[in-house]
Amino acid sequence: MMIPMTWFKREKKPLQTPSEEERTVRTEGLFIKCDGCKAIIWKKDLEANLSVCPKCSFHFRIDAHRRLQVLFDDGVYEEFDQGLRSTDPLEFVDTKSYKDRLVQAVKSTGGNEAVVSAEGRLHGVATICSSMEYRFIGGSMGSVVGEKITRAVERSLKDRKPLIIVSASGGARMMESFLSLMQMAKISAALARLHEVGLPYISILTDPTTGGVTASYAMLGDLNIAEPKALIGFAGPRVIEQTIRQKLPEGFQRSEFLVEHGMLDAVVHRKDHRDYIGDWFRFMGAAGR
Repeated sequence: MMIPMTWFKREKKPLQTPSEEERTVRTEGLFIKCDGCKAIIWKKDLEANLSVCPKCSFHFRIDAHRRLQVLFDDGVYEEFDQGLRSTDPLEFVDTKSYKDRLVQAVKSTGGNEAVVSAEGRLHGVATICSSMEYRFIGGSMGSVVGEKITRAVERSLKDRKPLIIVSASGGARMMESFLSLMQMAKISAALARLHEVGLPYISILTDPTTGGVTASYAMLGDLNIAEPKALIGFAGPRVIEQTIRQKLPEGFQRSEFLVEHGMLDAVVHRKDHRDYIGDWFRFMGAAGR
């Protein structure tokens, strides 16, 4: 048998191993680092666990629509008032115009505002829910956010259905000045009418809930619950420390601290929200509506 001479002349190429950059590209977006325990988590595992770290139970932020899917039976709900959009009444400009910020927020989130209002069933109970979207200009409360939440309260009042508001916000939207601050009183007045007729209002506070949102509807629930370690307060910790020139206690303004000091009713793990609220609906006589 004759062996071709080209076999002996073939140049052997060195074994190629992928570069660090190539390895990064292949795995980019597949893993995420936990802000709590610093563990590296497979993203699909995280999503399957409701975006809660399976090792330390750190609650990652989730968007408004995902929140509604978690709360409502079978993740089914019907959104309303989605066509409302903010304008730029003050023609506000800082490092960029408010109008440009709105355009960018709509593009990045796929929604028109920092809150999504919907109707669905929770443990069989027809329920109205407004869920805030932190990715939309920090979940800030402008005039349209105030209008959408007020309409949700009024719908709850008209149809005699319990109301849930999920807060995730940096507070009032400075680009709208007093028009934003007016929403605090507007929503609070609507909630007072809901309270007068005995319809349940559940407030869920998530990380973060601050500023004018905390100072109004987020703390007005018949039941106020929060996710673990959520930042909740009016002014931020740094502002308070600089003002009073004192070191704040460990865990100050976190949900566990607020429960200990009587500011919240309970800290509830995300996976338990539906059952916890369902039990409370039965206690309040809302079940069967």
